[in-house]
Amino acid sequence: MSRRIWFPVVTVGFVLAVVALALFQPWRLFTRTTVDEPLPMAAPAATSVASPEATAPPPPATTGPSPAPTASVSQEPQEPREPHTLAQGAFVDGEHATSGRARLLELEDGSVHLRLEDFSTSDGPDVHVWLTDQPAGGDDWGRFDDGRFVALGILKGTDGNQNYRVPPGTDLDGLTSVVIWCDRFDVAFGSAPLTPA
Repeated sequence: MSRRIWFPVVTVGFVLAVVALALFQPWRLFTRTTVDEPLPMAAPAATSVASPEATAPPPPATTGPSPAPTASVSQEPQEPREPHTLAQGAFVDGEHATSGRARLLELEDGSVHLRLEDFSTSDGPDVHVWLTDQPAGGDDWGRFDDGRFVALGILKGTDGNQNYRVPPGTDLDGLTSVVIWCDRFDVAFGSAPLTPA
């Protein structure tokens, strides 16, 4: 092969290799990130507590004008209650081995969060967490974007305990599963059914 033909072939091959590496990012098969977030809790509510001066009997009468009684009130934070589990389920494999548990939690302030517990999956490019109306599991890993879904954000890590806030006002009716979705290649890494608790 002459140098004139060989050079363009090598150049095209190099460009294709760079594009393939950028798209597939194969090194992510060997990278792991662990996130360990605490259970989401509502901000503590403050309760009013009257000081002893506010409930003490008035002082004995004196000559002359007496000062008006003052009531001092202090705010003491209340311990937030544990979140209420609305639905939950265990992850099953999709394109990649995925394990752990998904819990849909309602906090005392009315906000809803998805929590992934003891979670583990593979790393990958452009991986997101969704709520979807598609059933979990199955062999068709590309169907999860066919129906209704709510995007909760980019996957925070391949392992651990993670919280994702559900956008306020989201209609949860009909959203029956969680999917770890690779948007780059339109496949599910794994999914979990959301069974009412």
